[in-house]
Amino acid sequence: MPRFILLAFVAGFLAVLCFHQPAVGLLHASGVVPFTPYGTAPVAPLGVPQWLSASFWGGVWGVVMLGLFARWRVEHGLWWKSGLFGAVVLTLVALLVVFPLKGRGFVPAVLPIGFIVNGAWGLGMWVFTRSLIARRGAPRAGHSE
Repeated sequence: MPRFILLAFVAGFLAVLCFHQPAVGLLHASGVVPFTPYGTAPVAPLGVPQWLSASFWGGVWGVVMLGLFARWRVEHGLWWKSGLFGAVVLTLVALLVVFPLKGRGFVPAVLPIGFIVNGAWGLGMWVFTRSLIARRGAPRAGHSE
């Protein structure tokens, strides 16, 4: 189980760096969002760069997602279920929990942006989970696409 948790965390961490942030970059290059990917501004309370904070939380969400998939024995359609989990769950948590904690209100215009970047994270989770778990032989949340 500890190996499974570590691999899920690593997959989520890497999914932010390799899928979520590039999606932000594409949206920025298209003029959809004003912020750039891989932000280096410090994030409270530890003052770590934005990209590191986002990657850490991506790792935490990776553990949550794969834990839920294993618990519910999700075995088929993992690529779209991973994308949907990221798009819906992460976006709603950001809008309904994180934004209010940071003093920001509910902004409906953020929904499509959240769906895109968080859905990209979910697809990244699927990609890294397949490759990491297949290489390491850890317990799998599901084994088919």
